[in-house]
Amino acid sequence: MSFSVNRDSLILMMLCPFAPNGPIRLSNYVFRTLRKLFKVDPADYMISICGDNALRLLSSPGKSGSFFYSTNDDKYMIKTMKKSEVKALIRMLRAYYNHVRAFENTLVTKFFGLHCVKMIGPAHRKVRFVIMGNLFCSEYAIHRRFDLKGSSQGRVTDKPESEIDSTTTLKDLDLNYIFRLQTSWFQEFCRQVDKDCYFLEQERIMDYSLLVGIHIIQISQTGEPLRMEAGIFPVQTPGDRDEDGGEAAPELSRLGMNMPARAELATRRNDSEFAMEPTGEYYDVILILGIIDILQDYDISKKLEHAYKSFNYDPTSISAVDPSQYSRRFRDFIFRIFTQDTT
Repeated sequence: MSFSVNRDSLILMMLCPFAPNGPIRLSNYVFRTLRKLFKVDPADYMISICGDNALRLLSSPGKSGSFFYSTNDDKYMIKTMKKSEVKALIRMLRAYYNHVRAFENTLVTKFFGLHCVKMIGPAHRKVRFVIMGNLFCSEYAIHRRFDLKGSSQGRVTDKPESEIDSTTTLKDLDLNYIFRLQTSWFQEFCRQVDKDCYFLEQERIMDYSLLVGIHIIQISQTGEPLRMEAGIFPVQTPGDRDEDGGEAAPELSRLGMNMPARAELATRRNDSEFAMEPTGEYYDVILILGIIDILQDYDISKKLEHAYKSFNYDPTSISAVDPSQYSRRFRDFIFRIFTQDTT
């Protein structure tokens, strides 16, 4: 028996066990405990994932071969996965749960569900996918976004400057800001990056990134940021309370989500180096950030990639390195571009 179904319908049937159409057999890994830990309401979750017109395609497969979808309410992302990624997540699931339970402000990706669907037919093709939190589900528009690894080889966008817009994900060598964080934010940020990197290193994970979204407080009519005078952004710190003694507004109270900062424009000394010269030109910004792509083991393919690329490039500049080295390099880079605001 043959059948035809578009990808949006296929994904919807994967997520909804009672979807009436399509010869799909669902195998479901339920993450109820994690969703409860992340304070996800079960009814709202099902509406977000399985409601009418629930999903939209964000991108076609790139080098990873994965499709990315977003729910219409922007709360969740859905990514098709390689078998090796599924194995990595299942292997580290206990440690992952213990980590996110111990550190409420962890910056690592929030996972809500892991699923596998097997299509009935001669091929018996399996499609695996994971449901994650959408880091950029925020009331603030994202004006610039960066995917930062701390490596330099190939870490530049391939788009001409005229085609770069707010939806373009820029990379390490495109970065032209140094982020100044208030003391309490900076200290908590450093502590959490250290803890998260230690967890990933212990799980033999590498090739992860810090995804950074920047909301610039004032934008001109041409879309360019307006320079701000130092210190006009209200000072707020983790755990601040409002005037009535209650907790601060949620959007300003959690590490990585809607953090106030100052972004100092910087110029790069060399197109292939990380060293940047600050210009003294500041913009008041809101930062949204998290550690993503945390399912890559340092497996045989990555070891071979490291060996091959090391013949042609500086071994310290490539992404595929041992998890311990990756963690050190990642933290060194992040702590150079995120600094304490001393003003």
